[in-house]
Amino acid sequence: MTLAAVDLPRAYRLLNHGPVTLVSSAHAGRRNLMAAAWTMPLDFDPPKVAVVVDRSTFTRELIAASGSFVLNVPCRAQAATVLAVGSCSGRDPECRGDKFAHFGLATRPAAQVEAPLLAGCVGWLECRVLPEAHNELRYDLFLAEVVAAWADPAVFADGRWHFERAPDDRRTLHYVAGGAFYTTGEGLEIGGAE
Repeated sequence: MTLAAVDLPRAYRLLNHGPVTLVSSAHAGRRNLMAAAWTMPLDFDPPKVAVVVDRSTFTRELIAASGSFVLNVPCRAQAATVLAVGSCSGRDPECRGDKFAHFGLATRPAAQVEAPLLAGCVGWLECRVLPEAHNELRYDLFLAEVVAAWADPAVFADGRWHFERAPDDRRTLHYVAGGAFYTTGEGLEIGGAE
């Protein structure tokens, strides 16, 4: 798994185009992975994100206990994995409480948080929860500071995505519903913008 550090003030660019994410969480030797379409960047410096995590999920239990999580940005090659982990709860007996083991998913340790980085993704944001009890309880909304960010340098370099130079299976996913995805499309550059 090739990854390169992303400057934290540019970490928002890993999510700015609205891709599906896989949220990994871990605490006290237990870990989980869930699909999340409702994530977004909130700020540049320090970088912050928002993610909705339903209170009934095993991921939520682990995030609440650890105070951290990782937003993994999967690619087209992982579409079946995204659908599978999004269709099975870590609380279900068939997943045995560890979707990584259940689906045979490789990981790498994160640098700043307990949750692992999922191999094969094109971006990773290590996040520490900024406690907001009202938002978490009422809206299932977690705010977090990005404490480390990584990307596959073949697809994201110099602070931006470069899908045009990567194979199609490395493009990010956008979930529509009912098992339907789109991938990030053709780029269009307008002069003068950074």
